[in-house]
Amino acid sequence: MRNYIIRRVALLIPTFLLLTVLVFLLIRLMPGDVIELMVMQHSHEQAGQTQVDIDAIRSMVGLDKPFMTQYWDWLKGMLHGDLGSSYWTRRSVTGDILGRLPVTFELGFLAFLIAQIVAIPVGILAAIRQDSPGDYIVRSIAILGVAVPSFWLGTMVMVFPSIWWGWSPPERYIPLTEDWWLNLQQFLIPATIIGFGMAGLEIRMLRTTMLDVLRQDYVRTAWSKGLRERTVLVRHVFKNSAIPVVTIIAGQIGVVIGGAVILENIFNLPGMGRLFLDAINSRDYPYITGMNALFSIFGLVMILITDLSYAWLDPRIRYR
Repeated sequence: MRNYIIRRVALLIPTFLLLTVLVFLLIRLMPGDVIELMVMQHSHEQAGQTQVDIDAIRSMVGLDKPFMTQYWDWLKGMLHGDLGSSYWTRRSVTGDILGRLPVTFELGFLAFLIAQIVAIPVGILAAIRQDSPGDYIVRSIAILGVAVPSFWLGTMVMVFPSIWWGWSPPERYIPLTEDWWLNLQQFLIPATIIGFGMAGLEIRMLRTTMLDVLRQDYVRTAWSKGLRERTVLVRHVFKNSAIPVVTIIAGQIGVVIGGAVILENIFNLPGMGRLFLDAINSRDYPYITGMNALFSIFGLVMILITDLSYAWLDPRIRYR
């Protein structure tokens, strides 16, 4: 098991470096020049002087250096916990991200928790009660969860209750340390919307894999031995059905991040999603690269946890 973990961790290092190079390069290929945008908004001088300002600012922030030099300077800073400073405000990118990270983490954690609380028991129930009215209802709801975009559902939740009942979610963010109950109420709706989409895909996958395992010979043997339904399902069926579901859960990280970016803006939550959109609109490269690096690290860690879960669920994997 130790060698298996070492191999997986070693594989993440070149993967992360490749991701950072791609992010660093693609952001700089985006249409528009952040320096020209800054000068156009803040300068009222003549065109000739404006060009001088562009060259001076470009040199000041280091954009006049070769690409690999810029990347190496940024990578060294990141390894020391310094993601640079904003081109516009000169604020520390690391400080701003750390200040907003708890909001996005809370939203993502609640969405993930809601998805698992709903998907696992409902998926199991749909499998063991195949083709029953409850199974058809669950499958229909799961399809809706997969098909309905979270941003549309979030917009509808904001618009229609305010028209019909005069109710809308609170506009002011309430920190967890100020009032945990009001904070939970504020996060519950967007987290449920994100979790609804996650749960739909997990329910479909869990139902399919469990139906396949339920038809295996060793499960029939377990039933014939007179074991209780709960023992058969938990010990023999669910564990052997979980590997594809774990893969789906790991792939849902992008759903959580994408949903957080959009729903934080819809529900006025001061998380990394709003910061990310503002950074893209203003072409603030340090913010964009810093948050992409953080998202990449989080995604790679989840992939590592997924691989280790495979080895725990099926010990044969670690010896291959």
